Amino acid sequence: MARRTKIYEGKAKVLYEGPEPGTIVQYFKDDATAFNAEKKDVIDGKGVLNNRLSEFFMNGLQAIGIPTHFIKRLNMREQLVRKCEIIPLEVIVRNYAAGSISKRLGIEEGTQMPRPIIEYCYKDDSLGDPLVTEEHIAAFGWASQQDMEDILSLALRVNDFMSGLMLGVGIRLVDFKIEIGRVYEGDYQRLVIADEISPDSCRLWDIETGRKLDKDVFRRDLGNLTDAYSEVARRLGVLPKTAQMPKPTIVE
Repeated sequence: MARRTKIYEGKAKVLYEGPEPGTIVQYFKDDATAFNAEKKDVIDGKGVLNNRLSEFFMNGLQAIGIPTHFIKRLNMREQLVRKCEIIPLEVIVRNYAAGSISKRLGIEEGTQMPRPIIEYCYKDDSLGDPLVTEEHIAAFGWASQQDMEDILSLALRVNDFMSGLMLGVGIRLVDFKIEIGRVYEGDYQRLVIADEISPDSCRLWDIETGRKLDKDVFRRDLGNLTDAYSEVARRLGVLPKTAQMPKPTIVE
């Protein structure tokens, strides 16, 4: 497919104008970043795996009636998605303590939460995506009260789906973050799951060994990130169990 106008380039993806009005081509890069981009590297094959895994999760969500912006995968690195207005929040669902919540509250990593905990961060890289409350969200008009009720419902439904899916292949869904977009159909607005769902945006631990199968492998120098993501893909049947990830060709 011919490349179109670049709309935006982030840490892990590039967005291009889509072939039809109201569509966007989402290109997955091999770049890996951590600690608000203070740590950077290029991991061969990461973008290919995240593209395939995000397709798998988005299709699964749509199959059970959870709306997403995903339309179809175009090739190894690109997918076609619906254009939507992104609400400037990261919605974080925590089933077990890990990462920042362990540091903030002094909770030992791996401690199960009494119930799934939902947190919100304001999307602004220059500020380090700070934690915000529903009071901030309402006061600054980032989302309405009805939006927040819908976002909470969507986040918990995604958690139920993802937790069960991962449990079935021996993986614990520790936490994850999603982004929500607004899609307008005439005067009607609805909220959809946007951006991506992949090991970049989830914490995934092997249930038996505790081995990390997510971006913490990169953050904490625990091994080969592509191997970890490939393991997740193989268990889910996205890649054949014997498949080896080829070194991808960058599409110019």
